[in-house]
Amino acid sequence: MGETGHYAVLDQLIADGVTHIFGNPGTVEQGLLDAMMDRPALSYVLTLQESVAIYAADAYARATGGLAVAQIHSSPGLGNAIGALYQAHRGHSPILVFGGDAGIRYQAMDAQMAADLVGMARPVTKWATMVMDPSSLLRVLRRAIKVALTPPCGPVYVCLPQDILDAEAREPVVPTSLPNTRALPDPDLLDRAALALAAAKRPTLYVGDGVARSGAQAALARVAEMLGADVWGVDSGEVNLSYAHPLWRGQTGHMFGSHSLPITSSGDVNLVVGTYMVPEVFPELGSIYAPGATTIHIDLDADAIAKNHPVDIGLLADPKVALEALAGRLEVRLTGDGRSAAGERLAEAAAVKEKAQAQVRATAAGSGGAALTFAQVAAELVPRLPADALVFDEALTNSPALTGFLQPAGPGGFYQTRGGSLGTGLAGGLGLQAAAPGKTVLAVSGDGGAMYVIQALWSAVRHALPIKYVVCNNRSYRLLQANISEFWSERAIAGRGFPIPFDLSTPALDFAQTARSMGVAAARVETAEQIVPAVEAALAHDGPFLLDVVLEADVHPELVGVRCGQ
Repeated sequence: MGETGHYAVLDQLIADGVTHIFGNPGTVEQGLLDAMMDRPALSYVLTLQESVAIYAADAYARATGGLAVAQIHSSPGLGNAIGALYQAHRGHSPILVFGGDAGIRYQAMDAQMAADLVGMARPVTKWATMVMDPSSLLRVLRRAIKVALTPPCGPVYVCLPQDILDAEAREPVVPTSLPNTRALPDPDLLDRAALALAAAKRPTLYVGDGVARSGAQAALARVAEMLGADVWGVDSGEVNLSYAHPLWRGQTGHMFGSHSLPITSSGDVNLVVGTYMVPEVFPELGSIYAPGATTIHIDLDADAIAKNHPVDIGLLADPKVALEALAGRLEVRLTGDGRSAAGERLAEAAAVKEKAQAQVRATAAGSGGAALTFAQVAAELVPRLPADALVFDEALTNSPALTGFLQPAGPGGFYQTRGGSLGTGLAGGLGLQAAAPGKTVLAVSGDGGAMYVIQALWSAVRHALPIKYVVCNNRSYRLLQANISEFWSERAIAGRGFPIPFDLSTPALDFAQTARSMGVAAARVETAEQIVPAVEAALAHDGPFLLDVVLEADVHPELVGVRCGQ
């Protein structure tokens, strides 16, 4: 008998350039993991819970721009991974997730751990399937890889039953064939789009991570500058335009459509690229654009175009080549007056940007209270980071302070959480460091998110990944406090304290102590004087290091014992 499917799967991954697998082992995957001992080209990053594996793979895919691979256990393991898979699915991360099963021959038995694995995975993946015969093992695997890597990208799930893998491999190993998606739109439609934008008085751009996936950042910046157009991020976590660029205005609302509406209704010609409009939790149900506004949408995701709101010109195309072609047409069609008006808008935007940055600096300098703000920490941390550091941002309510000082400038250095699931920060650091072993990686998390995946710290030590962790410890679900404040405001409710379940102050979460218990060096920062020594110690340390930063908070530990049961 020749080599089994266990080896064939691993050889297929190697043929497709895979070097890392993030996983959590189980009994029905034991043959595959045993075979991996004979394939030293593959590094297995052991995580202690499946969601950590998926979050790490998500970050790895984002940092490398290629395929990430995660291995999970059968039904309980897939159940653990569902929330993280949702995150990857919303963020269009190309992850091949494979999980085990006892075997096809046992499916009639309702055996222990039996479940509809494909049905469980289908809502949170781009494609989900089970290999049903050894003769199609690699065919299915290659199809899954192709689906994951073809825009709009996304995670795929392949169930590998043990009896399929135990059989002799029958197929040759060949690299997966990937289609070229550098598609140009119809020239006549591009001409119409250029004419509309050239005539705009208030052109506005809305961009998502389809821009980064396409490598279209330079083309986007050129179009924005030619038009003097505000650029807003929509459901984005990559650097699609430098945060320091005067035309970058930040993100539209994530939670409430009422927050985004003044933005989306501000332009007379809207250009949407690489995203859809508009993915808040409570989106605006009516029209979001100004009356009479023209909307143009460029995307490789046909579903995203006019998904929720009408567009006038929909272009199914690669963002990079489409924006380059659009820029060429704008060069011809912009009049002298149009160029002058664009220059004036650019100058006004630069003045607004400088004022905003001055406010960020003033906020940090003016924080003189007894409790720390994260602006104080970011003001000292960011200047000490190496220029090529990679940063994963799950700071959530503290993210504006981080990005205000960091000002991410180009692709490949900054990754923000997306999709709504907690726990991406600590686990995401694993993926970034695996993708960039020679660089400094900073992973910033809130305290609530950190507790979702705290075992990720163990994996950093296990695999000698020298990640620098920062936990924003405000002892609360601060985002929920902000959201319920909006809820009360909309309903004219006043005089209420935050619900006790939003309060994490008792018992106290000491992340420095927890980190040390898993072998991670750590420091707890509670005063302004402690910031610089702790930051310098973290960056000088040759292994993983965690800063537990205790921040100002609205918490009431005295009420927890009284009202916790409510």
